[in-house]
Amino acid sequence: MRMSIAAIGRMKSGPEREMVSRYLDRALGGGKGLGLTHFDVIELTESRASSSAARKSEEAKALRAALPQGIIVALDERGKTLGSEAFAKLVERWRDDGRPAVSFVIGGADGLDPAFVAEADMTLSFSPLTWPHQLVRIMLAEQLYRTTTILSGHPYHRGD
Repeated sequence: MRMSIAAIGRMKSGPEREMVSRYLDRALGGGKGLGLTHFDVIELTESRASSSAARKSEEAKALRAALPQGIIVALDERGKTLGSEAFAKLVERWRDDGRPAVSFVIGGADGLDPAFVAEADMTLSFSPLTWPHQLVRIMLAEQLYRTTTILSGHPYHRGD
């Protein structure tokens, strides 16, 4: 199953990009034996439309065109919160159901288009706090790696 982080905006070179890459490389290493065979980042350019609504609409159109066929998870502070083990079990269920891909979508500076969020298979929140998008990518990449460790019984995750 392909796991993608899709984001509006391009992350500059530096420690944040390196952390995302490091966690996704680890996830790939641990995920291959679990049927999680592809981890990537899809970066799309921010819209230059004059209004927030128009920007979000243009970005949603670009996201729809770029995402692989499969589950779409919109990241939004109003979404559902999950613990790491519940998150891993959800990924496991999607894999076992034969889903070809899961895309975790991070909006631009204005957030995601409400229509796009409504169309998503799930809306996920890391917290009701608003996080910088670069940190959200890092946290998501780490959770994808943590998912592979939970599903394989690796001691990285020391939950209850």
